[in-house]
Amino acid sequence: MLKKTLSVAALCFMLASESLVAQNTETDTTTYQSRKLKLEEINFVTGYYQQDGNNAAVTGGVGNEHLTDVANTFNISLSKYDKKQLKHAVNLDFGIDVYTSASSDQIDPSTISSASSGDVRFYPSINYTILNEKKRYSFGGGLSYSGEYDYTSYGTNVHFSKWSKDNNKELSLKASVFLDQWKVILPIELRYLGYNEGTSRNSYNFGLIYYRVINKNFQMAFLADFAYQEGLLGTKFHRVYFDDNSVKTETLPTTRTKIPLGIRANYYLGDNIVLRGFYRYYWDNWDIKSNTMSLELSYKITPFISLAPSYRFYNQTETKYFAPYQSHNPTETFYTSDYDLSKFNSNMYGLNLRFSNLHDKTFLKRLNVIELRYSYYDRNTALKAHSITLSINYK
Repeated sequence: MLKKTLSVAALCFMLASESLVAQNTETDTTTYQSRKLKLEEINFVTGYYQQDGNNAAVTGGVGNEHLTDVANTFNISLSKYDKKQLKHAVNLDFGIDVYTSASSDQIDPSTISSASSGDVRFYPSINYTILNEKKRYSFGGGLSYSGEYDYTSYGTNVHFSKWSKDNNKELSLKASVFLDQWKVILPIELRYLGYNEGTSRNSYNFGLIYYRVINKNFQMAFLADFAYQEGLLGTKFHRVYFDDNSVKTETLPTTRTKIPLGIRANYYLGDNIVLRGFYRYYWDNWDIKSNTMSLELSYKITPFISLAPSYRFYNQTETKYFAPYQSHNPTETFYTSDYDLSKFNSNMYGLNLRFSNLHDKTFLKRLNVIELRYSYYDRNTALKAHSITLSINYK
């Protein structure tokens, strides 16, 4: 049923886009109309995710972690040149997630299936960029929104990039702010009169990326970020059971600082093979340190088809505020039994199948790329997950 729904949706999307592109192509035939708004590309991504485990934070680090999520995103990119030959680019994004969660249903276990068993999240955004190709720089900004039943987020960002004359070096800077509002939801047995007041969480991020082309076969990028959060950072419907059998809701500090540093490298082993590597080190002031390493080997079977197996390893230390079920002492100030903040290792195995240059193979002359990706995630806390993603690029 899902496959049928996706196929129909994708076909409608491609036919509608073909019509839109055709209109743009037709109107771009005069010198004056080169300044008209032009459709650059359209992207549609749909994915299904499912996980299973037995360390649900809602029930204090024990219990069913089964969760499913269907995520769909739609992106359209438009551009035009002004009289000064500056390129103006607009990116419009719209996403919608629909998920179900067995552990969230235990916020109020007296019901067989409560309103907390699932939710829908909407997240539109718009980004605007001005590009000066002659002086080799670009700058811009964007706005975003994310909303679901107990949570809304408003975001804004600014960005700037500058690249060298030979295009072999580029520096990009980006700063963003997210202002979130939470509706506090407590487990049913810990609720009190007037408990569900709203609260806030603010996030401030600054990122830097330096790209470098070493030679015709080797490219690298260095990444550095700084993030600071303030407000309610614990999840109040997460239970914590103490060693005296008492229970409270998760309580964590109201500030957090995060610093990830990364390096990405691509190496072309001939005309048909690309090796992509990535490493990231992460530190935060809750005592979590992590390492992420990934490797992907992309092999072009034909000029139109490529296959890319991938592997990612991740490990992290636990926060000083974590302890398993009934292990916390009631005198502690901060406490959580969320296994996402525990010490663990994980492995993820993936396979990506890509069909490119499809405009030469189909009657849809703007259809460019179709990709299908499957991933299997295995964490040593017994959490397992599967995900499958279909993406379509039309330009």
